Amino acid sequence: MEVTLLSKEGNQVKIDIDGKVYDVDVAMLQNGTCSLIYDGNSYNAELIRETGEKHYRVNLNYSTYQIDMLDSQAKYMKLRRGGSSDSTQADVITAPMPCKIVKLYVKPGDTLKEGDTVLTMEAMKMQSNYKVSAPCKVKEILVNEGDSVRVEQALIRLELNH
Repeated sequence: MEVTLLSKEGNQVKIDIDGKVYDVDVAMLQNGTCSLIYDGNSYNAELIRETGEKHYRVNLNYSTYQIDMLDSQAKYMKLRRGGSSDSTQADVITAPMPCKIVKLYVKPGDTLKEGDTVLTMEAMKMQSNYKVSAPCKVKEILVNEGDSVRVEQALIRLELNH
């Protein structure tokens, strides 16, 4: 099960669970337990951190769920890789969701190495950095800072180093 945090304001959290969006009121209690209010119903859940900081076991209503907490970029990169653990850089960076381009850190002709940040995008009051996962060269920038873009819109074209 994949859980993506979409936005958080105080105790009000918007999350995506396997493609379905939920608005939940979450209050953290003692010992890793939390109180959840969803659709007028109250639930108590126990969160247990598994290996790595993004993997949890959740005990809720006598059931146990294994979840991976992903931010929007991690989820996007996993989808681009087809869910595999290989980190293959695409030759076109596209928007993972409707968002605003906050900052561009590169220009055409720039040579990048794995892990370099190319842009910052903002969606639902949350900013995410897009980093390349392989050495490459910036071929073309198709957006400007401040632009609002749609899902899957091409943002930057790259020349991959093979």
